[in-house]
Amino acid sequence: MLNIGCHLSSSKGFKNMGENALKIGANTFQFFTRNPRGSKAKDIDEKDVKEFLELAKENNFGKILAHAPYTLNPCSADDRNREFAIEIMKDDLNRMEYIPHNLYNFHPGNHVKQGVEAGIEYIVYAINSILKEEQTTKVLLETMSGKGTEIGRNFEEIAEIIKGVSLKDHIGVCLDTCHIHDAGYDIVNELDKVLDEFDRIIGLDKLCAIHLNDSKNPFKSHKDRHETIGEGYIGLDAISNIINHPRLCHLPFFLETPNELEGHKREIELLKGVYKW
Repeated sequence: MLNIGCHLSSSKGFKNMGENALKIGANTFQFFTRNPRGSKAKDIDEKDVKEFLELAKENNFGKILAHAPYTLNPCSADDRNREFAIEIMKDDLNRMEYIPHNLYNFHPGNHVKQGVEAGIEYIVYAINSILKEEQTTKVLLETMSGKGTEIGRNFEEIAEIIKGVSLKDHIGVCLDTCHIHDAGYDIVNELDKVLDEFDRIIGLDKLCAIHLNDSKNPFKSHKDRHETIGEGYIGLDAISNIINHPRLCHLPFFLETPNELEGHKREIELLKGVYKW
């Protein structure tokens, strides 16, 4: 069964997101833990959480993916910005335990001319500050496109972060198809080669989720602009190869394409139509 969903608004709670996922044929979803451009989070409604967990169990939902706000930069040059990122991520992980055994994704950050090595040290410190042995949530580093001073532009940078993490069982990777295409990994023509490289450098056992996005920009553009499935430079054939690949087909896939619910519904129907397992 294809485990697929899209990004949904969390403004009306978990049960609402679950119901919207079912309306579009999804069996999982991604959501922001709080305002994506700020830091404010809604209070947890335990009744809503309980109803969602029952809904998810009844409908065989896969793991859902929480996304940290874009404003966080755990490798900022500013001390307070780094502290703020750690505070928010700690709070997010505490809140995630209301919906245990799911996934939490974040962008590694921008080193802002401090250099990659310094940036990675800060990211490792942040991760080691937030992880607890007893947590059930797995924290995922997202692969990035390489614009500006982003860290995570290649598999080596992700691997170096993981190397420094103490509780390695609690860390994984979310691979974004648009990002790695724009970063220079040829998933259109050499998917097997890219996966071999990921396995050699990071380990496919660390790959826990995929952001399934087409790209508005050509290969190796370092731009990061998502496109609707089949309408960009990656294309439907390559996307089909990804969701059907025997090393990837078991993973949850999350659409972050420029669409409303009806558009995501059409994309999910399209992807189910080409899914072979």
